[in-house]
Amino acid sequence: MKYSRLFIGFLAIVVALWIIVGEQMSSASANAFINARLVTLRSDVAGEIEMPARALGARVGKGEVVASVTDSLADSVRLNDLLLEQDFLASEIIRLSSDADATRQILSGLEERAATYSQHRVAELEIRLQHARARLALIEGRGDVGDENAAVDAVGADTEELPGADRFPALALDHARERVEVLEVAVNAAKAGVFLGDGYNDAPNAEQRAVELRSEIAAIQSSLADAQARQAALTKRIGRERERVNGLSGGDLAAPVNGLVWEVLAADGEHLERGDPVLKLVDCGSVMVSLSVSEGVYNSLSPGQSAEFRPQGGSQVFDATVLRLAGAGAATVYRNLAVAPSSKHLERYDVTLLVSGLKDDPELACAVGRTGRVFFERRPLDWLRRLF
Repeated sequence: MKYSRLFIGFLAIVVALWIIVGEQMSSASANAFINARLVTLRSDVAGEIEMPARALGARVGKGEVVASVTDSLADSVRLNDLLLEQDFLASEIIRLSSDADATRQILSGLEERAATYSQHRVAELEIRLQHARARLALIEGRGDVGDENAAVDAVGADTEELPGADRFPALALDHARERVEVLEVAVNAAKAGVFLGDGYNDAPNAEQRAVELRSEIAAIQSSLADAQARQAALTKRIGRERERVNGLSGGDLAAPVNGLVWEVLAADGEHLERGDPVLKLVDCGSVMVSLSVSEGVYNSLSPGQSAEFRPQGGSQVFDATVLRLAGAGAATVYRNLAVAPSSKHLERYDVTLLVSGLKDDPELACAVGRTGRVFFERRPLDWLRRLF
């Protein structure tokens, strides 16, 4: 029994020594810290900056306006000229539209007048034709009994218009037939819209003027369509010029990433030149872990190799992957990162890890500067750490 207790005690001492030595001899780094890339927000124009006060470390969302730069001296002469030209075109379009409406009203009145004239002119010709036929029938009927003198008396005014009708009754008959035939032609032409006058005119004055107005309306419509097309083209040009002027006159500066205000490089009301820095933001979407290791551990690593990261003061362990091996004195790789390495860090060999699980942890998603330990080999108490 005594030897059993001695054996158990000896075994416990060996296991404890194995755990201690295994924990201490495993490839680890005690100076690991969470890091992230920096984004510099710059002024895109020269002008006065307006920037509300923000505390260092304040969170900003992607697309959130953090400042505005305005150049009151931006050249807008061309834009003003185009706007003036647009006003002239709008005025011309209004004038042409008014001319077209007024001309249509005049045309409508002339068309009504021409229709009235046509209606009454046809009625007049039909009446004259009706009486001419009646006179012709009377003359022909009296002629059948051979009393040509009576026929001449029957024609009345028509025979008076014909010289010598009283001496030549046959001539009066021929004249009456001619009048009937001429009036028949005039009636048929009038019904077709052609009015026979003195041989120089086939339409009333109202109809002739209406034809001229239709031509004028067509010309106005053509000019109006041309002005509207030029206005549409000018509107596009104004849009492009307005974008150019807006680009020169400045505007809001929005955060390009979700992150933290890391450094303020300009003051509210300060005059900036184009390209001057305004803010430095930590890109919370690019968190990584920076660390340094001994030469022996460094030479055993390769990109893509697995590792584990445990934040200081916590028990949670995150799976990691070796992202970059920068070697000794790797100060230049930290120029665009939020946290710079210490001089002691640069004396060792620099390693960068990608720890994807940090983005999903609300406390560590952008905990830049938080320290921890990194392990590259399995340790005796890993199973116990995973339980807690």
